Amino acid sequence: MTIRLYDTSARQIRDFTPLVPGCVSIYLCGATVQAAPHIGHIRSGLNFDIMRRWFAYRGYDVTFVRNVTDIDDKIITKSAEQGRPWWAIGYDNERAFNDGYEALGCLPPTYEPRATGHVTEMVEMMRGLIERGHAYAADGSVYFDVRSFPGYLSLSNQDIDDLRQPPEEGITGKRDPRDFAMWKASKPGEPDWETPWGRGRPGWHLECSAMAHRYLGSAFDIHGGGLDLVFPHHENEIAQAKAFGDDFARYWVHNAWVTMSGEKMSKSLGNSVLVSEMVRHWRPIVLRYYLGTPHYRSMIEYSEEALREAESAFARIEGFVQRVVEKAGGPVAPAEEVPAAFAAAMDDDFGVPGALAVVHTTVRQGNSALAADDKEAAVAHLAEVRAMLGVLGLDPLDERWGGQGGDRGDDLHGVVDTLVRLVLGQREAARGRKDWATADAIRDQLNQSGLVVEDSPDGPRWSLGPR
Repeated sequence: MTIRLYDTSARQIRDFTPLVPGCVSIYLCGATVQAAPHIGHIRSGLNFDIMRRWFAYRGYDVTFVRNVTDIDDKIITKSAEQGRPWWAIGYDNERAFNDGYEALGCLPPTYEPRATGHVTEMVEMMRGLIERGHAYAADGSVYFDVRSFPGYLSLSNQDIDDLRQPPEEGITGKRDPRDFAMWKASKPGEPDWETPWGRGRPGWHLECSAMAHRYLGSAFDIHGGGLDLVFPHHENEIAQAKAFGDDFARYWVHNAWVTMSGEKMSKSLGNSVLVSEMVRHWRPIVLRYYLGTPHYRSMIEYSEEALREAESAFARIEGFVQRVVEKAGGPVAPAEEVPAAFAAAMDDDFGVPGALAVVHTTVRQGNSALAADDKEAAVAHLAEVRAMLGVLGLDPLDERWGGQGGDRGDDLHGVVDTLVRLVLGQREAARGRKDWATADAIRDQLNQSGLVVEDSPDGPRWSLGPR
């Protein structure tokens, strides 16, 4: 068994070999908490949640670090605009991100460090870089000398002489306009911390280099993040960490964007779809299916139609699960192993679309077994389906989704089930007296409310239908 992944630094798919046998260490650039998350933000966490789950399934002990950038130019700007403390804005939005991750079924990280809690580590890194001649202090700020590091821009494959670094507002004292700020001198009214070079606040890039070093050491396996972070953020992280003496990340993995009208979803463009709004209109398990089942390196073009298609596709899986559970008369445990074809797809750069095709094939086979009244085969297929859905975080029988195929809890589902069955009892009574018009009217009313009623040899059953 070998897992292969696309390494951005090598620009090709490579066999994964862990630094420590049996262990995987992952650092994911997490939220910058200046605003509530849209589905593009959560996609990154979801993609790496699936990767983490697959590594765990393959027997690795996974250490997963996802940071929180809680001090940043954008947060300070929001603070001034709203007249609220910067830390209050950061805290509220950090909670919103965690609510979004949890709603879509992401496992909590092993560690979730905040940038403001690691200024000591940042000062230590800056001191080491200045001593090694890779950084310098000027006017209360500290800059990284990009020409002092020969490997600079190797991740994004650029030439430093062609680089046009956008100006950093209020930044002075640079020797070269391409040098980037590791530490920004204090300004009136802004948060600041004491350092040997004066009071100020950290630069974005320094935060991640210092936190990765603190929690994963001088070398770790995988550094992840969105495709938009390759430059300048990840390039600058590499330069700082390696110039400091770290080997840093051995593999670089980047997920693609969620787009609208071909543009990256972002708050600044005004084309974002907030997770908090989405979960009011769509079941979270359906959102996870929609965002998590395309390949992590493929763009997702957001549309209501695409969401409805995802809902319909998941409803077919969920309906099969519910029918077999009813046929079996109780829960069916997941299989101990996923099918070989599913495993092969996941081992090949976390190929979720290929793996999902195996899920749907198994569902079709299971439905055929149900049609043939082959209970044993249907149960065996459900066991395989549950094992595969468990890896993808999409098992509707998992406690995370209430154990009833959605975001509803057991109590709520039980109440709805009781009420629906009372109505179905009325329909059966109408059928018994051959009052077909009343029976059809009851079924149509249930369908209009979003419930699908199916007549089977074992009696009527209901499920949530697509929108």
